[in-house]
Amino acid sequence: MINKHDITGLILAGGLGTRMGQRDKGMLPLHGQPLARHVAQRLAPQVGQLALSVHADAGDYARFGLPVWPDVLPGQLGPLAGLHSGMRHAGTPYLLTVPCDSPLLPPDLAARLAAGLTQDNADLAIAVTEEIDAATGAAVRRPHPVFCLVKTSALPQLDAYLRGGERRMRTWHGPLKLAEVLFENNSAFGNINTPDELAALQAQGLSVPMAQAILADTVAPVADIEELPLPQAFERILAADIISPISVPAHDNSAMDGYALHGADLGADLGSDTPVTLAVVDTILAGRPGTVAVQRGQCARIMTGAVMPDGCDSVVPQELVLHVNETSITLAPDCIRAGDNRRFKGEDLMQGKPALLQGKILGPAELGLLASLGIATVPVRRRLRVAFFSTGDELRSLGQPLDAGCIYDSNRYTLLGMLTRLGCEVLDMGIVKDNPQALEAALRGACASADVIVTSGGVSSGAADFTRDILARLGDVAFWQINMRPGRPMAFGRIASEGESALLLGLPGNPVAVMAAFYFLARPTLLRLMGADADTSALPLLQVAAQAAIRKKRGRTEYQRGIVERGADGRQHVRVTGAQGSGILRSMTQANCMIVLHEAQGHVAAGDLVDIVLFHGLT
Repeated sequence: MINKHDITGLILAGGLGTRMGQRDKGMLPLHGQPLARHVAQRLAPQVGQLALSVHADAGDYARFGLPVWPDVLPGQLGPLAGLHSGMRHAGTPYLLTVPCDSPLLPPDLAARLAAGLTQDNADLAIAVTEEIDAATGAAVRRPHPVFCLVKTSALPQLDAYLRGGERRMRTWHGPLKLAEVLFENNSAFGNINTPDELAALQAQGLSVPMAQAILADTVAPVADIEELPLPQAFERILAADIISPISVPAHDNSAMDGYALHGADLGADLGSDTPVTLAVVDTILAGRPGTVAVQRGQCARIMTGAVMPDGCDSVVPQELVLHVNETSITLAPDCIRAGDNRRFKGEDLMQGKPALLQGKILGPAELGLLASLGIATVPVRRRLRVAFFSTGDELRSLGQPLDAGCIYDSNRYTLLGMLTRLGCEVLDMGIVKDNPQALEAALRGACASADVIVTSGGVSSGAADFTRDILARLGDVAFWQINMRPGRPMAFGRIASEGESALLLGLPGNPVAVMAAFYFLARPTLLRLMGADADTSALPLLQVAAQAAIRKKRGRTEYQRGIVERGADGRQHVRVTGAQGSGILRSMTQANCMIVLHEAQGHVAAGDLVDIVLFHGLT
C-alpha cells in the first residue's frame, strides 16, 4: 500500500493554448480563480506535497504558494519536460502528474492509481476510460498518460528515451511495467481547450469541494483585535498565541493522598517479599511545602497536589499501606513501582511554551487553563458583523396576515439562530421585496455596516434578472451555483458601495437548503473570517452504517437528514428522516445528523458505511 505522503503531486502548467488565443491555460479564470488553482485544490488532499511545473514565466504561478519547477530540457517537450523536472525535484518515491486544465479530475485519482500500481507490481500507472466506438458500437479503451503515477526511480528510463529523440508521452516508459486503471467518469479527464468549453464549465456550477476550497482561499480574518478580561472572552476566538508565563505544575507534586518516599526503599527489584517499615518524619499539605529532609528509610505524609520533598520520587496511596501509626508505616515491597504517583514539574505545560494557539475558540477548558496560568486578559478577534435579509414578494413577517400564495419568512429566524450561535454580531435587515431599487438599497446599506452580507432567496436560475445585474454593478461574484442537493443555487462574491465593501453569501430560498448551504459552506467561511483555525472551521465527519438503502445520484454531493440511533445489536446506524424535499423544515427538527453523500458516491446499500455530521451544537 502506498501512503499518500509518499506521493508528490505535480501540476503540468505554463503551456499556451492555441485555441485560447495563445494564452496560458493554467491562468484562465474559472469561478473567479485560475484553472490551475482549481486543479491544485482538487489534488492537494490526495498527495503528501504539491508542486507546479512550468515551461516559461513562473511569476504568476509563484503566487500560488507552491514550489514551481521550471522545465530544464531545451525545446518544447510539453508534458514530458514537466515529468522529467518532477522526477528530478520530487523528494518522494512517487510522482503523480496531472494537467493544469482538468479541474474535474477524480477526487480518488491518487488512491486508485496507487492501488493499481501496487496490485500489478508496476513501475507506473495511468488512467484509462472507455468510450463507445460510433461505427462498431464496441467499447474502446482510451488512455490518459498525462494522468500518471510513476516511481521517481524511473528517471533513467526517461533520460534514455529522450536521448533517443523520442517525444511521445504514451510510450516513454519502454520496458517498464505499466498498469492501466479504469475510471468510469470520462468527463473527469477532459481538457479545457476552447473558450466555449470554459464557458460551459462555468455554467455547470462547482463541486462542493471546489466551492469550499475557493471560499477558504478567498477569505482572511478580520484584523481588529480586542483585549478582554478572561470572563468576557468566553467563546471568542484567540487572536495571538498565549505563551505560558509559568510551569504547570510549578513543582514535582503528589498525584494522590498517601506517603512520599524513596523508591529504592521498597526493595521489590531485589526479589524481597519482606514488608518494609518506614519512619514518618513530616506531614506535607497542598500549598505548604515540607520543612524536614526525608532520608532513606523515612517517608512523609503527603496530600494530593502537595510539593514532593527533595529526594523522594514515589508516593504510596494511603489505601495500600498495610499498617500505620503516628510514627511509622508498613508496606508490601511490591505495592507500587518506583516513580509512581508523582507529577513532574511542567508535566502539563512548561514555562515559555505555547499554552494556546491563535484561532482557538475559548471554551470552558481554555478559560480554566488560562486562569491556571494567572492570565487575566487575552487578545481576541472582534466579533464579525453580519447583515442578513430575506428576499421575495411572497414573504410575510410574523404577525402579518397571510394573503393567498404567501408564506411566513422562516429563513431569517433560522439564520438568526445559526449566526448568533456562531458568535457573530448580527444585523437583521428584514424582508426585501423583489424589485431592483429595494435590493440595491439593501445591499448598499449592508455594505456600510457589515463585514458579510447573508441573503436567502433571489439567487436561483429562476430569480429576477436584476439580481445579477445589480451584483455585477456593485462587485464581483465568483460563482452562482454548486452541484449539491439541497442548496444548488448559491452566490459568493464581494460587493462595494461608497468606499465600503462586504463579502456576499447568497443562500438559496428553500428552508432546508438554507441550512445545508450555511453549515457546509457559509459556516466555515464565517469562522475563517472570525480568525478560527482550520480544525475549528471544518465539521467533523463520522462513519456509521446505513440502516436501509439510500438513493443517490452520482456527480453531486447530497446532504440528507438522518437519525442516528443504537440498534438491538448495540451498534449505531443511521436512517433518513423520510421525504427529503428542500422545503420540509420539520425534518431538520426530527434529525440529529446530516448524512453526507459525496460527489463520487452512487446508491447506498443497507449496511454500507456513510459519513455523517452530528447536529449537536449546530441546530
